[in-house]
Amino acid sequence: MAVTLVNPSGLPEIDVYRQVSIATGSRLVFIAGQVSWDAEGITVGEGDLAAQVEQCYLNIGTALAEAGGSFDDVAKLTFYVVDRTPDKMPPLLEGISRAAAKLGITPVPPATLLGVAALDVPDHLVAIEVTAIPG
Repeated sequence: MAVTLVNPSGLPEIDVYRQVSIATGSRLVFIAGQVSWDAEGITVGEGDLAAQVEQCYLNIGTALAEAGGSFDDVAKLTFYVVDRTPDKMPPLLEGISRAAAKLGITPVPPATLLGVAALDVPDHLVAIEVTAIPG
């Protein structure tokens, strides 16, 4: 495994992600911000943040597999959430949990959550960008 995830002592321990990822591979994979499109480019979960997050994770899994990797190789996630407010955290976490169950993963790499005014199309509520180091 090319990525080791840790919570150093002296930093808060966050349940849904680790504070640090230590990468040892030499091949970097950068995955464009994944939105809730299916393979035909149709938005999945219009108006439903949890469903859109779930689809984003499924798309990330597809992209990682194409690069010869998996979620074990993810060094960093960046979430872009439209009109982010604190009440959007429960559906965001629900979407992650549903995707994790489908994919059989524990999604805890370091993550940054950013609120944005809009994304590529009005129906998209979230985009997730990935940096990975497949072994």
